[in-house]
This record gives sequence, structure tokens and C-alpha cells, in this order.
Amino acid sequence: MLICGLKLTHDGAVALLDGNRLVFSVEIEKRANGRRYSDISDLSLVGEILADFGYKPQDVDEWVVDGWDGDSTWRLALKDHGAPTEIEVGPYRESEACPDLIRPGFSGEFTMGGNRYPYTSFAHAAGHVASTYCSSAFAARQEPSFVLIWDGGLFPRLYWVDPAEGVTNLGELFPLIGHSYAIAGHHFGPFRRETQSPTVDDLTVAGKLMAYIALGRVRADVVEILAEEFHRVFESDLPSAVEYRRAVGGFGSLFEPSVPPVLEFYGAVRTRSDELGASDEDVLASIHQFLEDLLVSRVAEKIRAFRGEGSWNLAFAGGCALNIKWNSALRDAPEVREMWVPPFPNDSGSAIGAAALGLIQHDGLTALDWHPRLGPALLPTPEVPQGWSATPCDTRELARVLHESGAPVVVLDGRAELGPRALGGRSILAAPTDPAMKEELNRVKRRESYRPVAPICLVEEAPKVFDPGTPDPHMLFDHVVRPDWLEKVPAIVHLDGTARLQTVGPQDDAVLAEILTEYHRLSGIPVLCNTSANLNGHGFFPDVASAIGWGEVDRVWSEGTLYVRDGSQPRKPA
Repeated sequence: MLICGLKLTHDGAVALLDGNRLVFSVEIEKRANGRRYSDISDLSLVGEILADFGYKPQDVDEWVVDGWDGDSTWRLALKDHGAPTEIEVGPYRESEACPDLIRPGFSGEFTMGGNRYPYTSFAHAAGHVASTYCSSAFAARQEPSFVLIWDGGLFPRLYWVDPAEGVTNLGELFPLIGHSYAIAGHHFGPFRRETQSPTVDDLTVAGKLMAYIALGRVRADVVEILAEEFHRVFESDLPSAVEYRRAVGGFGSLFEPSVPPVLEFYGAVRTRSDELGASDEDVLASIHQFLEDLLVSRVAEKIRAFRGEGSWNLAFAGGCALNIKWNSALRDAPEVREMWVPPFPNDSGSAIGAAALGLIQHDGLTALDWHPRLGPALLPTPEVPQGWSATPCDTRELARVLHESGAPVVVLDGRAELGPRALGGRSILAAPTDPAMKEELNRVKRRESYRPVAPICLVEEAPKVFDPGTPDPHMLFDHVVRPDWLEKVPAIVHLDGTARLQTVGPQDDAVLAEILTEYHRLSGIPVLCNTSANLNGHGFFPDVASAIGWGEVDRVWSEGTLYVRDGSQPRKPA
């Protein structure tokens, strides 16, 4: 049975299941250097993506569309081969109109290319639950798990997912939308605004703040202010707080006025922290810590209330699950035995979740057969562009180039990664031994100077270099660089001594493991720098021609061929 999941809104994507096997998931931003967060503006894209893998829309047995804002349904306006059309979808989360998270919130038909197709639509939160649980080892072992969901327009919610019993809704943890983290960046720091927007119009700030907080320190007096103002605005018995909880339920920031109270919260914190003389960096570090402590403590309380003492499986999804420091804090909680965050925790995984929800109707809460490299294949670059040469180059030779040239190399190999992290298929790799490499990579990527560069490390060597250095193949947890390695790999050390580690073994990526193994043999260092290969503000490069046309790096390696800009000069490694 072929089940096609569609995410039509931001982070648009098409995913196809053949039984429980994920055939592909293609995000629109990863086609033709698309803009980040692109939606599916025209249904013709669905047919094009299916055709890339040898399928037609008529081959699909079931269509499932991800839900969106609202407590009942939401109407999406888009086009079908240029003609305006609308599709009605399920709500943002479970509600009176959609009480069962893993049952459809809406059923209907849509028109695509002149043909009518029946479809079902589930709540948006349901897609996060399904993609996260069904991609986990818990599902493969048929074990129950808590599933925490916190995305931009949603209050953090906890569910108990048990293959034998279904999904139990344990409710919200606290009444604050996930966008609140990004909104903090519009009140403090380099992205501060004098005039605030009543809606969320910048999705890039959250990731930058995660790096920027390393410039500050957590202040107990600021945390105290945050706790007092949070209680006053969101959880107190004041009429304004009571009305907020009545009017706003975490059904999407487009549907309800969830942003203005967050603006009031940060405005009050701004006034009081200014009176203390607290720097913006310290306030942002304190905000991060306050929200982390709040999240971890409320998750622990709800777990204990539902299951009692002990430790349990926990999965986490939604955009907030891209926060590696929160992930690490949750993983370290005594109530958590094992933790899972998929490489597509944000809306990039929603099409997979939609398709999984279709599968659940037939097979129950079962595991998906999937791999993180099931995105689009590389497009061919038939001719070597003028000013470049191309020569055969295997993985061992590429490792030598990285070691001896001291220069970064764009690496494009196989199918693209699922989700927002470049894991070696659409990466820029470089030696980590020169502290100037971080500045160089931030320069070519046009990123702020305080932004870190991630390390990739052979999985068996990681505990020697990092603490804890446990397997982390999807770059989703925080690791501390061990003191005796700080001067050996300075390019991947963040300002606070941590790193967003990706571990690699042959089972994860055989090509990347071979490159790392040979680089380790040559240099004695089992680590390389890794950052995404893309235009600023766009998805991954779809082909070699795009990387060469970008022109910021003199070497591009792809599937056994090294492309070098004519006249480029190697430099000695540090």
C-alpha cells in the first residue's frame, strides 16, 4: 500500500510510504535551491516529486494531509497547476472537534491535475507524535514512550504512546507557545526591535539565540524576575491571565492572539532587568535557563503523576526539539531512561508524520523502516563549468586533500538528509585544527561570528574527545569538549566549551566514515568540521553546479569526483 503524506504549509514536504517503508521525504526548500521554510504553493509540485522517484499520483492508495491552525479545521489557499484551489485540513491539535489525536480530524477530496483524490487530515500535533514515535527504537521494540511536543504555535504537551493502548493525552505543561524563544531575541541582543510584531515573522532567530547565549551568564536575580513575570502574565489568578488562558489554547499563532501576551511578558522583563543593569547577553542566557528548567521540571512532574517513580522512554518533537541544550537537559533527567529526538523534529518531519498516521489506521502504532538519507537525489552536472577542473578522487584521497590543503571542501554525496541538519550528504567539511577555520566557514556562509561550527567524529573515538561523547548521529545533543582536546580541535569549540556533535560509524554513513577514518590516520584527529552546504537562507545544494556557482569554496567533491577551481592554491595545515 502506498500512502502519501503532504505538508502543504511552511516547511512543505511530500513523503511516501510503501507499507511501513519510507521511500522518500522531499522538502520543498531542498529542490532547486528553494527558500528555507517554503510551502507547497502549487499542487503540481506533488506530481513532480512523485515523478522524480518513478511514481504517478494515480499510484497512491491513500493521501494524508497535515493539519494546520485552528481548533476545528483550517482552509488552505494554494494553486493546482496555476489555478486557485482550497484544501480543508484538520486543526492544530486535538480539540472538541477532533478529540482523538490519531483519528482523522477531517476527510474530503482535493483536485490535482484534473483528477479528484480522497484524503484524510489529522491534527498538526498528531503528525509530530506519529513521526517521532514511529521513527524511534521504542516503536521498533514495541515499547511505550512519553512523547513531548512543543512547536511554534503550541503549548508544550505530553502524551503517553503505547502500542497496546493507543495515545493518552496528558495535557499541556504550561501555557506558553514555542515561538516565545525566538520572540526573546526581538527584545534583547543583536536582533532587538523597537517595534514588535503581533505575529511571528522571523523563524531564523531561535537557532542564532542558541549560539548567542554563550556570550552571557545566567543571573539568579534575572531568573527570579522571569519567574515572577511568567506567573503574573500566564499562570496567575489575575483577570488578564485568566482571560489569556480562556482565549488562547495553543491552537496556532495564526489562529489566536498568543503573541501579544508574550510581548507583554518580555516587555516587563526588559524594564526590570534594565533597572538591574543586566546586559542583554545575561538576560538571554537567563531566559534560556529559565525555560529549560521550567520545561524539565514540568515534564518530570507530569511523568511522576502519571506513572509514578522510575525512569521511562521519552521522545521529543516540534521546533523546540532542535534546542540541543534542552534536549540534553531532558535526557539527563532522572525520570528519563532513554531519549529520542528524530533528525526531523520540526515541521520538516510533518509529511512523514502524516503518512505514518495513515499507516497507523491499518497497522496500529508500528515502527517505520527509514533512514536519515531519504531526501532528494543529487541532480547531474553533465559539464564541468568553465574555470574548474574535475578529476577522480576516492574517499582516501579526499581525506588527504582535507588534511594537506587546510581548505574547506563542499561534499555532496547520495541522497539528501531528512530535516534541517547537514549530516555529510550536503555538507562543507574542513580540518578542525586551525582556530581560524570557524571564522572562515562563518564568512563563506555569511553567518554571525559567534555562531559555532559543528564537529563530526568517529563514533568509537567520540568519548575520548567529548563528554559524554555518546552516539549522536543526528547532531541533536550538547557535548563538552574535553580539556586536553580544546587546543587540538579549536575550530569546533563553541564559546562555552561545548559542541553540537555528530557521531559517525559505517552503519550511519559508510562514505563519511571512510573519510573520517583516513583523516584520523593521517592527522591523528578523528574529527572534522561540518556545516551545511547551501546558499544563505536556502535549502541544501541540489547539485554540483549550484555549489560551483556559489563560488565561496574552491573545492567540491561529489561521488568520487573532485572539482577544483583553476588557480586555487592549497595552504599548509595548522
